[in-house]
Amino acid sequence: MRTVTYGGACSLDLFIARPDGAVDWLVWSDDANAIMGAYWLTIDTVLMGRKTYQAASMNGGGGASPGITTYVFSRTLKRAPGATIISDDAGGFVRKLKEQPGKGICLMGGGELARALFEADVIDEVGANVHPVLLGAGVPLVPGLARPVNLKLVSAKPLAGGCVYLLYRVAR
Repeated sequence: MRTVTYGGACSLDLFIARPDGAVDWLVWSDDANAIMGAYWLTIDTVLMGRKTYQAASMNGGGGASPGITTYVFSRTLKRAPGATIISDDAGGFVRKLKEQPGKGICLMGGGELARALFEADVIDEVGANVHPVLLGAGVPLVPGLARPVNLKLVSAKPLAGGCVYLLYRVAR
């Protein structure tokens, strides 16, 4: 069965963006790029919420990457160039996707989508690049889970700029 990894950068107080969505506090490094480059080779599918897709599209990203299938989960988007829109039952869709042949699946950004997929019990790993900043407020890594999700530490690696990359596996 394919593995779903929720990953991204977050502040030490576990926000993925400022209240206005800004990520100007991110520390870019060759270390982080190497981890992402190696990880990108292990996946063939990306899952995004609407807000993440729209932010990526504004920055020249979005859904079109060679060899990568992108799904955007939204009840309001009508078009998503380079991606397929999924408008209902995110958990059921991802459960079926995990059963299909292929590489790993990346859940990119999108704390609200992550919450829904954690609650559907379809996320297998959490990879977080923790940055040395306390934002105090913002978009949470995972907003308002209805139940605890226990994790087991797989690895922890210090990165340039004071960041730490943490990889956890969901304990079932």
